[in-house]
Amino acid sequence: MAVAVTLGFAVLARGLRGVTFSGAVAGGIACFLLFGGAGPAAFAALAALFAMTWASTRLGYRQKLALGLAERREGRNGWQVLANLAAAAASSVIFSATGNRAWLVATAAALCEAATDTVASEIGQYRKAEARLITSGKRVPAGTDGGITISGSIAGLGAGLGIGLMGLAGGMLVRSQFWIPVAAGFGGMLADSLLGATLQRRGWIDNRTVNFFSTLGAAALAYAISA
Repeated sequence: MAVAVTLGFAVLARGLRGVTFSGAVAGGIACFLLFGGAGPAAFAALAALFAMTWASTRLGYRQKLALGLAERREGRNGWQVLANLAAAAASSVIFSATGNRAWLVATAAALCEAATDTVASEIGQYRKAEARLITSGKRVPAGTDGGITISGSIAGLGAGLGIGLMGLAGGMLVRSQFWIPVAAGFGGMLADSLLGATLQRRGWIDNRTVNFFSTLGAAALAYAISA
């Protein structure tokens, strides 16, 4: 079942031009590990994440294209996909090996962070021409590394809540733990902006590295709290 779901998901993602061929392969691997390790609920959360990011990326696409902020039309490549999903996939595999449910919370947190950060960025660029630099509050053009907006942050939090609800409905999370991945995901989004405003703006790391460490940080924080 995991193989069948993985193939179907990869083909659909590629058909919708959400990912390149390498992105479909990377996403398929992540999908298989999530489904096989954490079960159908993890796949449902992944599908919700893809739907949210696909829709938010295409919202106001012409406007973003004119500003030079739009994603490539062919979608995200393999490295971009892995940067967002590697922490979640690894956490689900560790849960499968150990049976420790704290790793399920970590899996959900990594997915929440990926959804929160992407939706916040895309909606912020669509709704506002300017953002505030997280380190100083200085006004900067929308899409600037480290820039945040209120509308984007609210939309991102909503996306994280959606992923958390999928995890709760599917049994990945119990009700008392629901807030943990949502909060950790939002914290990861802020950490992403902080890294973007400092290390990325200096050219020391790229956006993929920022995304990877932000999802990893969200997973680690959620694991620490739930454990």
